[in-house]
Formats: sequence, C-alpha cells, structure tokens
Amino acid sequence: MTTSSPDKPLKAKPALERWLETALFRSRWLMVPFYLGLVAALAALVVVFVNEAWREFSHIGSMSPEQAILMALSLIDLSLAGNLLLIVIFSGYENFVSKIDTGDDEDRPGWMGTVDFAGLKLKLIASIVAISGIALLKAFMQLAENEPMSDRNLAWLVGIHLTFVVSGVMLAFMDLLASKTERH
Repeated sequence: MTTSSPDKPLKAKPALERWLETALFRSRWLMVPFYLGLVAALAALVVVFVNEAWREFSHIGSMSPEQAILMALSLIDLSLAGNLLLIVIFSGYENFVSKIDTGDDEDRPGWMGTVDFAGLKLKLIASIVAISGIALLKAFMQLAENEPMSDRNLAWLVGIHLTFVVSGVMLAFMDLLASKTERH
C-alpha cells in the first residue's frame, strides 16, 4: 500500500502499519454478535406481539371502543419497536460491517444502503419519540377510562416524552449544522 501527497512521491507503508490497519479494519466483524443479538431480540418481540395479540383478541367481543384503541396502540407500539430493531440491524450492519447483498431482490427495502450514521440516529430518535408518544397516549386513554394514575406518573411520562422530542430536535439541528460546515 502506498501513500502520497501532491508534494511527496509515493512510498510504501511499513509492514507494522499495514498489519495494524488491516487488523483494525477487520475488527469491524466483532460487531456481528451485537446484530445477531438484536435479531434474537426481534424474535423475542415477535413472541411478545403474538402473546399480546392472542390475549387481546380473545375478548374482542366485549371490548369498549377505548379498550380496542388501547389494544391497537399496544400492538402499534410493539411493531414500532420491531421496525426500530430492523433499522438498527440493517443500517448498522451495512454502515459498520459489510454491505448486504440481496442480489436483484425486488423486496429489498428502498432505504437499505442509503441510511448513513446521521440518518440512523434520526430514525432511532424518531422511533423512540413515536413509542414514547404512544405510551403517553395510552396513559391519557386510561385516564379517560377513569383508571387510576397519579399526577406524578403522568408528569414523568410527559417529561420523558418532551425530553425525547427536544433530544430529537437537537440531534437534527446538530446534523444540519454539520452538513453546512466545510468538510476538513
């Protein structure tokens, strides 16, 4: 491997430097167990989703409209968490380990291979905000059903949700600023 600049001729890198850079580059494969763990978490989430759907649908005939909405929100919440896991698995693997070769598969999601680290952060925080918003909406629905909830718990839910929203806006703003600055 050679290095050069406009002022200097090409010269070979020392063997130790080449070995170190190769080892560092190959160390990206140490991330694979993390992504496999996330796949296992996705499988666990599927089991939880099926259990929740089975439990809820078993008494669908006696549900009030509010209970049906709460059921739908619970299932949406789980599906958003699953979507979040897929985004992290696919884009994390493609950004940090290796490109996923799906051939000419027409089912390949359009965003695969296009989400960079900045986009991943924004998708992550957007999903967290959505999940938090659903949890807050569920709490409000439970209040409408006259289920007991302390003001303190409700305040915590609102505070946590607002923290996620502000964090998301700040991340987006920082990415916008970074995109406007000159690359060094």
